[in-house]
Amino acid sequence: MSEFLQRMKDAAKADVKTVVLPEGEDPRTIEAARKIVAEGLAKLVILGDPSQIDVEGAEVIDPRTSERHEAYAQKFAELRAKKGVTIEQAREQMDDATYFGTMMVKMGDADGLVSGACHSTANTLRPALQILKTAPGTKLVSAFFIMCTDKAEYGQDGTLLFADCGLNIDPTAEELSEIAIASANTWKQFMSDEPKVAMLSFSTKGSAKGEVPEKVQEATRLANEKAPELALDGDLQLDAALVKSVAALKAPGSKVAGNANILIFPDLEAGNIGYKLVQRFAGAEAYGPVLQGIAKPVNDLSRGCSADDIVGVVAITAVQAQMAE
Repeated sequence: MSEFLQRMKDAAKADVKTVVLPEGEDPRTIEAARKIVAEGLAKLVILGDPSQIDVEGAEVIDPRTSERHEAYAQKFAELRAKKGVTIEQAREQMDDATYFGTMMVKMGDADGLVSGACHSTANTLRPALQILKTAPGTKLVSAFFIMCTDKAEYGQDGTLLFADCGLNIDPTAEELSEIAIASANTWKQFMSDEPKVAMLSFSTKGSAKGEVPEKVQEATRLANEKAPELALDGDLQLDAALVKSVAALKAPGSKVAGNANILIFPDLEAGNIGYKLVQRFAGAEAYGPVLQGIAKPVNDLSRGCSADDIVGVVAITAVQAQMAE
């Protein structure tokens, strides 16, 4: 187990939170739930058919027959009234486990939600944005992965944050700057090391021309303007961001080059490919996609996740819930 995951588990156990798992029909969810209960990482609510789900120590709720169904429907209709949602539509929506689970978080009956093992990111994110909204002062919701590798020379003893690898397809320079600042704030919450943010491109300090390097350079300028206290630099090629000898040649004098622990990818294509390459070829543990910028913790899972991945994301979600208080 990585040092990062152990830190998250220890923190989760120190102040136990309630996390809802809407995908009670998925075998990985059930396997993960048993491990979470055994380790004391969270109080669990599993949504699904109680006759089909047997996890000792977890609460199992069928949204369709729950005594909370009507109250949640009434509140959802109130929240969505300006969008024309009727009480009949709201009642129907509360039959959906992800919507019901998100309402549990909204109403204070749970502290966070983890879904996505058998649902798309949109299925997880849409209810969160409709019901919970974005956190105060947040302009953009984004997604990151915590990557734990055995390469201690990179990041914080081999642990790095990759963003955005799960949500924003082709962020503008303004949006990239917001992703970078949000990721740095997340790193401060989770890790002991100061954030060092590399804005990635196929160019280092303007060594190549093109729309992508120009976008990354502008994002770097905007982020430095908004958060001048951050160690943040770009545009940087990956080797210049991580390898000290390359950084000395390509970006001498940079506080970030060769020392980065946060990698901001220029678009979702690069980020998604990048994290999966590191996960599969380097055998890295990949925790995420974890969402940042929502008012309360809601986290997505990769549909290729394992039960252990779910355990890790639940621990992270519990820690986010502690920090949101």
